[in-house]
Amino acid sequence: MSLKLYHFPISGPSRGALLAARSIGVPIKVEIVDLFKKEQLKESFIKLNPQHCVPTLEDDGFVLWESRAIACYLADKFARDDQLYPKDLERRAVVNQRLYFDSSSLYVKIRAICFPILFLGETEIKQNLKDDLNTTLGFLEQFLSGNKWVAGDSVTIADTSIYSSLSSILAVGWDISKFPNIERWVKDCASLPGYEENEEGAKAFGEAVKKNLKQ
Repeated sequence: MSLKLYHFPISGPSRGALLAARSIGVPIKVEIVDLFKKEQLKESFIKLNPQHCVPTLEDDGFVLWESRAIACYLADKFARDDQLYPKDLERRAVVNQRLYFDSSSLYVKIRAICFPILFLGETEIKQNLKDDLNTTLGFLEQFLSGNKWVAGDSVTIADTSIYSSLSSILAVGWDISKFPNIERWVKDCASLPGYEENEEGAKAFGEAVKKNLKQ
């Protein structure tokens, strides 16, 4: 088996794919692509992935990108059972909904805050962006009401995806004290395989953002 993940630890989505792989327990070779050094624009990487983004998965000639698609693929192909990505239609639909919530809402709101600070010279977070993210966190708080994990009572790839996104903004210093269910879940996520590896990348992300923020 030749399984390789092109990865940048500072990237939340990239950490999400790797966190899923660690939870699945599949051996995977990690190759770093430094976005800050624009290594994603190398001709060899563009040939592999014309969208030149991380994470990118290579599995014996099959190439796939988009972190949540990668997580689904790895879970379907390599997981020992279907706990992380249930085969039951309704349970899988809930996991998918949470994955789409992350990709279309939560991560989007986090990126809207952090991208201008990292790359466009912004030095403060606009109030409307703070409000947008907190509104979205309110939905996550509801998902966790009565559930131990975001899609039910068992860990799924929805947790690895959403936690990788949330850990980035937590490393910036985001206050989640108004969301007790999220606070509890964040503590529970320390049990995820690959948690410490994710935290290292999230910390580096947080430091990169915070150094550009007006004090």
